[in-house]
Amino acid sequence: MVRILILGGTGEARSLAAALHEDSDIDAVSSLAGRIRDPRVPVGDVRIGGFGGADGLADWLRTHPVDAIVDATHPFAAQITANAVEVAGRCDIPILVLRRPAWVRRTGDDWREVADLGEAAQLLPELGSRVFLTVGRQGVDSFARLGALWFLVRAIDPPDVEMPQRSTLLLARGPFTAAAEAALMHEHRIDVLVTKNSGGDQTYAKLEAARALGIPVIMVRRPQLPPGVGAVDDVADALAWIVSRTK
Repeated sequence: MVRILILGGTGEARSLAAALHEDSDIDAVSSLAGRIRDPRVPVGDVRIGGFGGADGLADWLRTHPVDAIVDATHPFAAQITANAVEVAGRCDIPILVLRRPAWVRRTGDDWREVADLGEAAQLLPELGSRVFLTVGRQGVDSFARLGALWFLVRAIDPPDVEMPQRSTLLLARGPFTAAAEAALMHEHRIDVLVTKNSGGDQTYAKLEAARALGIPVIMVRRPQLPPGVGAVDDVADALAWIVSRTK
């Protein structure tokens, strides 16, 4: 029996857990950070809550040994990934990163790519005054001092950080459609979109709507993976990597 730890919270992680649940030679446990109040829970064994940093993860692995780790967390969960890679090296456990492909600029897109939310906030006043902000609840405070701008802030859960002075909060979870996103932007007279390059289909429709409406997009690039770590962008490839360890 091969035991796998899946660091989850994404659709890819849930798909991987479902596939492994059908394999009698593999025992998988999915770990969710618990940052969303009502997470979509994968099939199989699940633990919810943070480990308490790298040392906490190492302690957990000592009492719950695994044969391999698959980090299938959000592409912007950089600290979780860094901790996982460090602990895997420390404990001599194979690790693979599963990341969905990033969005790619298409004909008609008006993207301004930036390194982080701070750079996005600096650039924003040059591009518009009515902002559709879709960066997740934890990054909203990077825009709190832009008092001259108005923000439509969309998140799954309410932010627990400072909000922009002039803002409306919209709680919603994808998938969204391009027609609905265009209608939303039209209703709120949005003239600039700020987002992270999360990839995937769940929230891509906002980029389709921005393209159709000629709205510029500030796109935050993904953080780089730790050096030397193996990575795949497809659940099938991650499954093949795991199955190869049962032989």
